[in-house]
Formats: sequence, C-alpha cells, structure tokens
Amino acid sequence: MRQSLRDAFQVQIKDKNNNILNDYEIFKDKKLLDKLRTEIVEALIDNEMPENISLNEWINDLIDRTIEGYDLTNLERSHLFNLIDNEINGYGPISELLNSDAVTEIMINSPNEIYIEIDGVLVKDESVSFINDEHIIRTVQRLIEPLGRTIDANNPMVDSRLLDGSRINAVIPPLSTRGPVVTIRKFRESMSNIDELIRIGTLTPYMARFLDAAVRGKCNMIICGGTGSGKTTLLNVLSGFINDNERIITIEDAAELKLNQSHVISLETRMTNYNKDGEITIRDLVINSLRMRPDRIIVGEVRGKEAFDMLQAMNTGHDGSLTTMHANGPIDAINRLETMVLMGGIDIPIKAVREYIISAIDIIVNIERMSDGRRKITSIAELEDFCEGEIKLKEIFAFNQKGLTEKGEVDGEFILYDGVPKVYKKIKARGILDIEDIFYPDKSNDIKNETQDEAQVLYYKGKYEGIGPKE
Repeated sequence: MRQSLRDAFQVQIKDKNNNILNDYEIFKDKKLLDKLRTEIVEALIDNEMPENISLNEWINDLIDRTIEGYDLTNLERSHLFNLIDNEINGYGPISELLNSDAVTEIMINSPNEIYIEIDGVLVKDESVSFINDEHIIRTVQRLIEPLGRTIDANNPMVDSRLLDGSRINAVIPPLSTRGPVVTIRKFRESMSNIDELIRIGTLTPYMARFLDAAVRGKCNMIICGGTGSGKTTLLNVLSGFINDNERIITIEDAAELKLNQSHVISLETRMTNYNKDGEITIRDLVINSLRMRPDRIIVGEVRGKEAFDMLQAMNTGHDGSLTTMHANGPIDAINRLETMVLMGGIDIPIKAVREYIISAIDIIVNIERMSDGRRKITSIAELEDFCEGEIKLKEIFAFNQKGLTEKGEVDGEFILYDGVPKVYKKIKARGILDIEDIFYPDKSNDIKNETQDEAQVLYYKGKYEGIGPKE
C-alpha cells in the first residue's frame, strides 16, 4: 500500500481552532475593561480633539495615557481600541453586525451569548461580546435615542424601529430575570422588490404577476404567517405595486414599511407615558384614518379589536387595503379574524361576522419559514362564497412540499390550481388584463411554470363548529 507523505514523515495535524480565543475571552478582567472604557470615553467627551491629528490618532493617544501602568497585552489593547472605536463611530460591539447585509437578525441573550441569523440559519457569534449588562443597556439606549424612546427601570421594555427601518425589541430587569435581552430584526434593502423574492424561490413569476394584478386591481388582502416568516417584507413588496396617484395611509406599531409613492401618510402607535396615559392604539389610528380621505389603508398587523374597524374600512369604499396577521394558513386566518372581531365586544351574530368577512376580504396569502430557513408563499386563496353559515375558500396557488433533499433543503413544487378564480372578474373589471394567459392558457403561447391540479376547496364552519373538507 502506497504511503502518503503525511504518514511517511509522521506529520501531526493540529486543530487550528484550538488556540483561537473568542471575543469574550480576550479581555478577561471585565471590571478593568469597563473602567478603562469609561475613562477613555469621558476623556473624549470632556476634551476637544486637537486640529493637527485624526480621530484614530487621538483615540490611540488617549488609550496610551489611560492604560499607562497597566500590563496589557497587544491583543487586549487592540480589543480596547476596537471597543472605543465602535462606541464612538457606531453602536458598540454589534456595529459590524448591523452593517452586514448577510445578517438578518441579531439576538442578545447575555454579554457573551449573541446569536445571529444568516440565510435563515441561527448560529452563535463568538466574535462579538459586551462587557456587562450595563453595556448592553447603554447600546440599546443609543440605538433608540434618535427615535425619542427610552429604556430604564420605569420603562423596562421597548419595541421600536431603528433609523434604517430595522426593528428592535429589548427587555431589561425586572421584567427579564436573566438580564437585558435584545432582538433586532434587520431591514434588508435587497428584499424590497418582487424580483429578489422570485430569485430566492419565495414565489414563482406567475404568482408574482397575479399578486401584482390583485394589488393594482384593488383587491383587499390579508398576508398571514408565523413569527419571522416574512409577512412585513412581503407586505412592503406588494405595497410597491400601488399606483403613485393614490393617497396611502400606513398604520403600524413601529414604522417598518418603506413605500416609494409620493402620497404616503405614515401613522405610528404611542405607548403610555410615565403617567400611564396617552396611549394611542392601532384601533384608534384605523378609526382616525377613515377621516383622512385615504384611497388605501395599510395596517402593519391586525391583532385585536381593530379587526372590525379594518373590515369596516374595506367594506366602505377603501378597496385595495392590505394588512398582516399571525396565522398558520387561510383557514386559521379566518378563524383568528372572527375571534378578534368578537373580542371587540360588539353585539353581533357570528353569521353576520362571517358575512362581513366574506364581503371585505378578497385574497389571503400565507407565507411560511420552512425548515431550511427559506421563506415560501405556501398558499394564495380567495374567499369565494358564503353559504349556509360556511365560508368557502378556494386555493389559487399553493406550494406542495415533498420532503427534504440530501442537503436538508426543502423539496417541493408550486401548484397553480385549475380553473378561473372568482376574484379575476374583479381584477379584470378594473382594467387589468395582463394576467389572462395564467388562467386562459389556450389564448397564449406561454408555457406554464406551475404544475396544474384540480381546484382545492376548503370550507370554514367556524371555531366552535368544526373545520374540515366538505364531503
């Protein structure tokens, strides 16, 4: 048997990762690190920078003077410089993560336990750490300060947007028993157009064209899905199909939508102040928006009593309104919508609520975060009919998962169900004729991308009456 050179010379391969220190281990004396950081930052604030040197030179000079008498290694000094540089020019240790296009979510559980999401996969980032809990809180305060928000013992929870449209949620003691917990969901500029969603396999060109036509045709639409499934991203993309000459009013807890139309009014809720009053809810804003002469109303998320007011808006001349909600599919979305309307305390029969829903909503789009981390639109369904107390939903498009590939990626196909949806008549009546080839293939030479199947019909009987296919 031929020997390899490695075996012949008995070369031992060392694990190259054995001697690599993570960020939290570089400067082990956290009290000293915090003391030095405080002294340097205070010196930067209290003293005026000389005109004949750069900022980096000035920071280095202050560091040298501050650490005089301390026996620091070159690695510890470099770590201290990076810390100060990020404090001055960025947002502390997570500055690079915030600037990275690859990172979609940042989760801070403790000073040395930071997780990030890259391409839908959650990993622990060993290259980043904070000094202590106070360092985390200072960083959060710096992030939310430009937005007029604060976090302290009196306001131990904040849910807000950042200047770039990303969303931050932070909880500190006494609400959090393990110290500050921060979650930042980043706004991705690259995900603001439908072409990018097609490229990554979220939907097909036919589905994109249909949704485009449905928005331009002023169909009322609900986008549903689980947490982190991409509802707001999809809502933002679909909102881009609205004509520029329409007056759009957006209503959100934290303004995340980025609309490029010229006539957009953005409304944002307000939490209670120190006196526990002054709260403005989504419902308050929806009711008020009806007096602002909107052509369309876009609600970031419906989750409570405002559901009835949203349906009322859709039923009173505000066609083409869009919203999102947490649900696991079209059936579950109708179930939750019915429950939210009843939560409002309005004395109205369940049958009347369902009639109201069927007359208000045209299309429900369900988006899911698959097991491989990728997002896919798994269902586009229309509310077709209401008969004998039942809401009849008909799927137009769907994603049929067959399993997983050897690499762990989701394996499946998008399906276009046979037949012409009822909502197409409404779209066509608005003068939108450019999707005729999707439902009338004989009139076009185009080749269908989707697999065709017989139309699937679902029947919603109500939360307390049972849900299931009709025999």
